[in-house]
Amino acid sequence: SSDLTTLGSTAPMYGPQVEMFSAQFKDYWNANIDTTISNFQRQLHFLADPHPPTWFYYKACHALLQSTENPDDYIKPETGIYDSCVWNKLYSFQRDGVRAVIAKLMKHNGCILADSVGLGKTFEALAVIKYFLLRGANVLVLCPKRLRDNWSIFTELGDKRNVLVKDRLNYTILHHTDLNRKNGRSGTVDLAHFNWGMYDLVVIDESHNFRNRPTHISQSGSRYSLLMKQIIQAGVPTKVLMLSATPVNNRVADLKNQIAFISGDRDDAFAHYGIPSIETTTRNAQQRFVRWLDLPEEERTTSRLLSLLGQDYFQLLDILTIARSRKHIERYYKDGDDSIGGFPQRLEPVNFYPNIADESLFPTIKKVNNDIVRLHMAAYNPLSYVLPEKLDEYMERYTQTTIKGEFRQIDRDWSVSNLIRVNLLKRMESSIAAFRFTVNKQLKTCRDLLDKLERHSESQLQTECYEDEEDEDLEDTIQRGTVEVRLEDVDMRRWISDLEQDIAVLSALAEKAARVGVQQDCKLAELKKLIEAKMETPINEGNHKLIVFTAFADTAEYLYKELAPWAKETFGVYSAVVTGARKNTSNLDGVRSSQDGILSHFSPRSKECPLEISQGREIDILIATDCISEGQNLQDCDYLVNYDIHWNPVRIIQRFGRIDRLGSANKCIQLINFWPTHNLNEYINLESRVRGRMVLLDIAATGDENIIAARGEKQALAYRL
Repeated sequence: SSDLTTLGSTAPMYGPQVEMFSAQFKDYWNANIDTTISNFQRQLHFLADPHPPTWFYYKACHALLQSTENPDDYIKPETGIYDSCVWNKLYSFQRDGVRAVIAKLMKHNGCILADSVGLGKTFEALAVIKYFLLRGANVLVLCPKRLRDNWSIFTELGDKRNVLVKDRLNYTILHHTDLNRKNGRSGTVDLAHFNWGMYDLVVIDESHNFRNRPTHISQSGSRYSLLMKQIIQAGVPTKVLMLSATPVNNRVADLKNQIAFISGDRDDAFAHYGIPSIETTTRNAQQRFVRWLDLPEEERTTSRLLSLLGQDYFQLLDILTIARSRKHIERYYKDGDDSIGGFPQRLEPVNFYPNIADESLFPTIKKVNNDIVRLHMAAYNPLSYVLPEKLDEYMERYTQTTIKGEFRQIDRDWSVSNLIRVNLLKRMESSIAAFRFTVNKQLKTCRDLLDKLERHSESQLQTECYEDEEDEDLEDTIQRGTVEVRLEDVDMRRWISDLEQDIAVLSALAEKAARVGVQQDCKLAELKKLIEAKMETPINEGNHKLIVFTAFADTAEYLYKELAPWAKETFGVYSAVVTGARKNTSNLDGVRSSQDGILSHFSPRSKECPLEISQGREIDILIATDCISEGQNLQDCDYLVNYDIHWNPVRIIQRFGRIDRLGSANKCIQLINFWPTHNLNEYINLESRVRGRMVLLDIAATGDENIIAARGEKQALAYRL
């Protein structure tokens, strides 16, 4: 097929592949076969005879099936797994997935289940857990804290919502964040006395959260390091099942770092499969991806990237991952399993490029960027003002040793300063309100520091690291803590001068942003038009629900404030905002402000919310940050708006996955993307960056995850089981 051609014959072979095929040739050469002349003549006559095309097809199928292992060989039916409640609730494609997962766990000690969002990875994992429990194994589930209820409900014998109560599932549930905790309780677990190393199987939900391997020796207490040392490498031998529709987020190293949990951090763990070095395989793939990004746009296609990536990279994916898309399920299973139902049809994504405001009110992007570039970031670069004769002392104090060498605090401050500048543009792309809030926050920081310096109120000054929990690039760069300098060791005059200049620039930006009111907000006006069209002409009869996603809580709260009363008065529909750490709010009376309370009233059917709780009163407009982009079934809704485009394409896939799910009652679903204006995109390069990362992510997953591409831009990948 074209899939096999794409993945096989066009991929370059080198090093490990040559060795592998050379060994196969020697095996054939040394094989005990009939070498008589008569047999040779018979073979020649057979080859010379004409054969119909079907013969070649059957011959190829026979060869493939002969070399393919049967996953059932690794499953022990006597355990009773086929009689379990969870097994009998699975669709046929899910059962095949469970068989393949168990086979990979038994053969390789690990597996990454990377089926598309909405295909039921949680239930497949529950069936795997049931199999290992039947074999007497101890099982640990590690999940994000906000997804705990997704797992704990199936261990509660007295909960009416537990549809697997007959299986009496008994596994331990802990959160990703619990790895850092030395005491306290997590559920019923006393962390002070918890033995992490006694689990035969560990299931890691949303495993891409462990994609970043620490480079600082001082980060030996990171979650990644603790997972590796306390669970994988300590105690009893541990098998690892990782669940993630997107194992690659930004770079191929994301995959390598997760595979390390399966290999026990052995780089040559799969040498006998023609992959002598996992590090070399993934590094080469990353380098080829970078070369692909540099190609002209017309040449930067998925098929071109597939031809560049090495065959050993796809071999690694085949060994350790299972990845099926909705297209695969519809193609291979629908005819044989009517109970599967269908997926909603994805309408072509609609893209908007709205202006921030009229240029008479707000300056051009070029002018704003010029102002941002002028910022010294004096409040975040204290070591830049240390006197030369004192600098060595501070360098020694704050320089950190990393796996790759030394990393100086002054270099980190410089990197963070550049990211803060980009963050200002990203917030401006999100909403004028988020931009205004961030500018004023930085302005206050500068003024507070200037006041301390001018009053000489302290002999030593501590400066906190810049924090923005909603910016992943900053989160990956910033090391928590403070930098402390003695005022006698700094160039006070220059520091004060730079702070005053920063205050002047930020004050001017704040004043310009304040001119743009609600009536002048072009982007908000565009969103209102979309909502009006949705209410008046729903894409599915009677369905007025829509979700508006944004990366920033400031934007979410601004949109709720402006849209909720307007939508209620104009269309008689209720709205809600969910931002995670901040207060969740709804204008529907009687709804609990908890996340579950709001989501149950927004999508009561998919949430299986009892009628006595919802009372038939529903929320139709949900505004949210990415705190609900994972693990939520919201397929009562059929319309999703990305009010800003997250720099990490995984977030975009996860967002759409809330409504693009198996068993949806909607015939079709719609994705709307608000991209930055073309002028702003020249500075932040968001569109190119996201589209490029999306292609890389898509290849490592199912080939059907690129939801922002038009249909003609996609290329199907082989079914991976």
